[in-house]
Amino acid sequence: MSFIAQNLAPIMFAGLIVFLLFGFPVAFSLGACGLFFGFIGIEMGVLPESLLQALPLRIFGIMQNDTLLAIPFFTLMGLILERSGMAEDLLDTIGQLFGPVRGGLALAVIFVGALLAATTGVVAASVISMGLISLPIMLRYGYDRRLASGVIAASGTLAQIIPPSLVLIVLADQLGRSVGDMYKGAFIPGFMLTGMYAAYVIGCAIFKPQWAPALPLEARTIREDNGKAGIPSLLVLTAISAGLAIYLGENWARVVSWWKGEVVTTVPTDETIVVSLCAGVLFAFVVALVNKVTGLKLLSRMAERVTFVLIPPLLLIFLVLGTIFLGIATPTEGGAMGAMGALIMAMARGRLSFSLLKQALNTTTKLSCFVVFILIGSTVFSLTFQGVDGPRWVEHLLTSLPGGQLGFLIVVNVLIFFLAFFLDFFELSFIVVPLLAPVADKLGIDLIWFGVLLGVNMQTSFMHPPFGFALFYLRSVAPDKEYVDKLTRKPIAPVTTMQIYWGAVPFVIIQIIMVGLIIAFPGIVSHDVEQKVDLDKVKIEMPTDVPGLPSNDPFATPGNDPFANPAQPGADPASAPTSSEDEEQKKLDELFGTQKK
Repeated sequence: MSFIAQNLAPIMFAGLIVFLLFGFPVAFSLGACGLFFGFIGIEMGVLPESLLQALPLRIFGIMQNDTLLAIPFFTLMGLILERSGMAEDLLDTIGQLFGPVRGGLALAVIFVGALLAATTGVVAASVISMGLISLPIMLRYGYDRRLASGVIAASGTLAQIIPPSLVLIVLADQLGRSVGDMYKGAFIPGFMLTGMYAAYVIGCAIFKPQWAPALPLEARTIREDNGKAGIPSLLVLTAISAGLAIYLGENWARVVSWWKGEVVTTVPTDETIVVSLCAGVLFAFVVALVNKVTGLKLLSRMAERVTFVLIPPLLLIFLVLGTIFLGIATPTEGGAMGAMGALIMAMARGRLSFSLLKQALNTTTKLSCFVVFILIGSTVFSLTFQGVDGPRWVEHLLTSLPGGQLGFLIVVNVLIFFLAFFLDFFELSFIVVPLLAPVADKLGIDLIWFGVLLGVNMQTSFMHPPFGFALFYLRSVAPDKEYVDKLTRKPIAPVTTMQIYWGAVPFVIIQIIMVGLIIAFPGIVSHDVEQKVDLDKVKIEMPTDVPGLPSNDPFATPGNDPFANPAQPGADPASAPTSSEDEEQKKLDELFGTQKK
């Protein structure tokens, strides 16, 4: 019994793993494990009976957490946008734009996946919508099934790392850090990962051209009357908008000075980027709108179509992320504005209906309840785990690893990678991250950087064969039997499960490479680092034996003080303060506020 009492923390952790391996729901496994070992600890005298009295207060603390309100808001925003046909229009338009080049459809899927990630933040919505829309088109024109399925699944998982990601909200809450800082830190890694996906597709198009053929001429429907694609006018509009954005960014400090009526020399970089990009996008939209209303034909059909399809989601991104980055709105308020903006966009497109709203609200409620139940279960588990000194056991286990910070990061990332085979990212965030965060903080690792690193690693949980959720989502919409294509009237072979699995492997390797890059180059994750002051190391030292002040020697006789004022009895006139000593005395008087007025 004494062995069990002394090792209750590792036994409790092993018990949780047993619960999960038996297939019990994660939320109930966490709660049952916490209550079971809590009662055992109380019966053995390891835990006080009053420990479980703190449980109701912790559960009410979850309900009072304003940060978690951002989860249903961003979920609702993404579902409304996905069901309003935005993804379909984006994929069709960008596919037409990139269609003439090899691998153009795959590049369009990656680009639209990044754009949907920045607007929806929901992996399931992105993967299912792109699987339904783009997979039949890619199969129709001869794309390799492994490449097509891997591109769709991987681009859908970008919603986990590109803000506004639900995972980053949960990680920020578990790490005790700002969601806005977490979004800033993940911005560059998310788009770097998008670029690496695109580079892989380009490499496949170069070395395996039969895997990614170009779109045939008869499939390019957005063309001018003379048969041309109309790309030059789009490039000109893009160049003018980009030039305007750059010019405004370079002179934004002057604009702010004129607006405030005072000289402003420096403006925050994120504010400059958001405002300049928003101005460039608005300029392009206004030009396209004027061209359509007046019929001037300044823009080609391709340029006009791309502008009208691309600008609304970009403006929504600036509305949500821009206000968060600028500090105008909290993530919860940004999510509320995003949900309202999605409703307005769906209404403007004539796609908003009661059934659509009902479906979106129903799915949002299910996902929110799923998250809250896991959080309640993890709270019950962590209360008992902390009572049996579990965090100290984890800290001793991880801090004793060889290699310091690097050894800790390697072991943690390997652990997360293998746990992602069996656990969802929410479960990893609520079970593992609270155990790792105190150890990382004690080792001097920035928790925002650590959270983004874990977010990129957890992204592999969606892509792991055979349990990756993105693979399941794609399997649910991919054809499992041979069918006849509606357009070409040719039979199309089905997509097998093994083709989906093998297609995901290269993208999992790319994600692992991204984890290594973040560890090797920490500056990739950029955010405003708070300067911490360790109060235990602060020292206040008073000057001793300063010229012009009485000696601090308790055994010195009044008449023998070498720095005594010559006007006092017993002072040596030869030791009167000099002019430099007078200046020193004035400095001390100003420092301590004892100067005579």
